[in-house]
Amino acid sequence: MARLTVRILSRYLLRQHVAPFGFALAGLTAFLLLQQVAKQFGNLVGKGLPWHVIAEVFALSIPFIIAMTLPMAVLVAVLYTFSHLAADNEITAMKASGISLARIVTPVLGGAVAVALCALLWNDQLLPRANHRLRTLLVDIQRKKPSFSLKEQVINEVIQGQFFLRAARIDPATNRLKDVTIYDLEDAERRRIIAADSGHMAYTPGGTDLYLTLLHGDIQEVKRAEPTQFNRTFFAVNRIRVAGIQNSLERTENDTYRGDREMTMCQMEHAVTLARLDEARTRREARWAIAADLHRLAGLAPPSPPSVADGAAGDPPPGWYCRLWQRVVAWVLPRAAAAQVPAVARPPSLPAITPGAGYGEEARVQGARQRAATYEVEIQKKLTIATACIVFALVGIPVALRFPRGGVGLVIGTSVVVFAIYYIGLIGGEDLGDRLILSPFLAMWTPNLIFCVVGLVGLWVVRSEGSPARGGDWSDVRELLLGWSRPGKAPAA
Repeated sequence: MARLTVRILSRYLLRQHVAPFGFALAGLTAFLLLQQVAKQFGNLVGKGLPWHVIAEVFALSIPFIIAMTLPMAVLVAVLYTFSHLAADNEITAMKASGISLARIVTPVLGGAVAVALCALLWNDQLLPRANHRLRTLLVDIQRKKPSFSLKEQVINEVIQGQFFLRAARIDPATNRLKDVTIYDLEDAERRRIIAADSGHMAYTPGGTDLYLTLLHGDIQEVKRAEPTQFNRTFFAVNRIRVAGIQNSLERTENDTYRGDREMTMCQMEHAVTLARLDEARTRREARWAIAADLHRLAGLAPPSPPSVADGAAGDPPPGWYCRLWQRVVAWVLPRAAAAQVPAVARPPSLPAITPGAGYGEEARVQGARQRAATYEVEIQKKLTIATACIVFALVGIPVALRFPRGGVGLVIGTSVVVFAIYYIGLIGGEDLGDRLILSPFLAMWTPNLIFCVVGLVGLWVVRSEGSPARGGDWSDVRELLLGWSRPGKAPAA
């Protein structure tokens, strides 16, 4: 019967967290999505984009937002649920029934672990693919050049590297231009500058060609074959057709480039391996180049170059997570057809004499180390953000039990403070790790370790205090924060 009671209690505690967790996740995601909409809306509207493309941009931003709001939602749900349970004396009733605080906390931490595993899969599998599609879509949108993208008092690149337009005033409603200057570099043997007092723009129905009608201006022309000859032609009306301005959105079908935030953990682990191999190979080549120069100066025969196979016996085996994921994929998906591996050509032998050896190699070594550090930091970042679901639950439980009558204000205030401190530490650690000042593990895991210690100490303090029914409102919060500053009075425990 005791086991049945425990199971009912665990289900009850988890059910109490479901509604606050869902509401917090939806609310925080919607709030950050509105910020993203406000940030990107001006760059998307007015370019003649279909609404489904704009919606796709914001939909592809949601995975990144959810990756950040999942730990936030866990903290909000834990703070709200435990503060209500303590304020309604339900925690006191559980303790009076012989249920320890550890038994009350265990199912909640188990739920946090489940959310952390979901967050890890989300960050590792779905988020990189969404980031890759979002980047390629934004690049495709940037190549689109409608009239509303032309800016006043700026040299606008109408056709890349060939046709530039500047206007002092642009009326988007009528497409009229004032004080127009055009730089025509399409012909490599001729350079033209066209200036006009005013003009008008028009597009073909397909939007691929631009027609300019310029009024009262001149054309200044210089030919490369005759640099001493300068031609200037005045006109009252000049009509120009600019073809191929790429006013239609062309989607990229296959983009093989991926940045660190567009790769899974296994792909980044492989990239780290390649960077380490490149670093080791560069160090061997540098040592051989220096030894070859010393032998040359001493009149000795140069040493034999390092073998191509040195340090290239094959990539080291993947980590346990990548091995587990490979097994899952092999079990779910059909087996891929084996392709014939082409023979690897032997690279050319190293030069016998390398003046100034060592300088270029040091730069290559530093670049390989920074490459590896960038990927390692991103791997640790994915793990850290997922583990933050557990850490935030550890922090939220003692705060809610210590101040049960703080209400919604305590939930919001504590959440904002914890989020700010945590993500500032995360951003700062990422920068220090990328710059090789701290190891990737220490740079990314320091905020988690600090908050984990704070949460464990808080649980120990709450367990020692006993029942939270004695108070715990905003007056206790003020006493805890400001009591130390009063002379002759110690802060409340």
